[in-house]
Amino acid sequence: MSAAPTDLSTIDNGNPRHIAIIMDGNGRWAQKRFMPRVFGHQQGVKAVRNIVEYCAEQHIEVLSLFAFSSENWRRPETEVSMLMELFMATLQREVDKLDKNNIRLKIIGDKTAFSEKLQQKIIHSEQQTADNTGLTLVIAANYGGHWDITQAVQKIADKLQTGELNQPFITEDLIEQHLSTAGLPEPDLFIRTGGEQRISNFLLWQLAYTEFYFTPILWPDFDKQALKEAIISFKGRQRRFGHIGEQILTQS
Repeated sequence: MSAAPTDLSTIDNGNPRHIAIIMDGNGRWAQKRFMPRVFGHQQGVKAVRNIVEYCAEQHIEVLSLFAFSSENWRRPETEVSMLMELFMATLQREVDKLDKNNIRLKIIGDKTAFSEKLQQKIIHSEQQTADNTGLTLVIAANYGGHWDITQAVQKIADKLQTGELNQPFITEDLIEQHLSTAGLPEPDLFIRTGGEQRISNFLLWQLAYTEFYFTPILWPDFDKQALKEAIISFKGRQRRFGHIGEQILTQS
């Protein structure tokens, strides 16, 4: 999988194949209503359901959601504990629905930091949905882009040391094959809700040629119409991948 396609005829001018979202604003949504932050996170789960449903309806291939970053451990201990409980409860409640709707679940991130019970639930959930052929739902949990690139390079180094890999030099394709998103198309559209305009260590390698869309809407209020508007914005852009506009027009 090369970072930038050279055959312009393969560029799809329709819906994005892969949408990546930072779901920001749960806590602020709750605080604006004089509610505890946990209430915002619970409402955020409802927003996830709606967005997953819409992406499945629109035949989006991959939806990646940033649920918990490697930096989020710095939050108050009570909030982190609650997020872990919510993650477990959501998996227990939603995996059968995902499976019934032909949605494949993939969890990326350093899962070793989670409890043994949560790790086993993640494994079971991924296995249960592994053969589904519809939308692939990627949940980034205890994930960081720096971690992803580091673990990819470490895997390559280990394989070189054991002789499993005997490549004379390291290529971009080789690194991509060892990222946590290996085998998935790179994101076409990146969305961040909540008004912030940064990528916060999310999919650093994978976002190289992604179109960015920032919205002030807090995540619990981000609904199907809001996603539709983001996709419309994406469709109105000319993706050049290093070429000039005339090249795109002559090969489209």
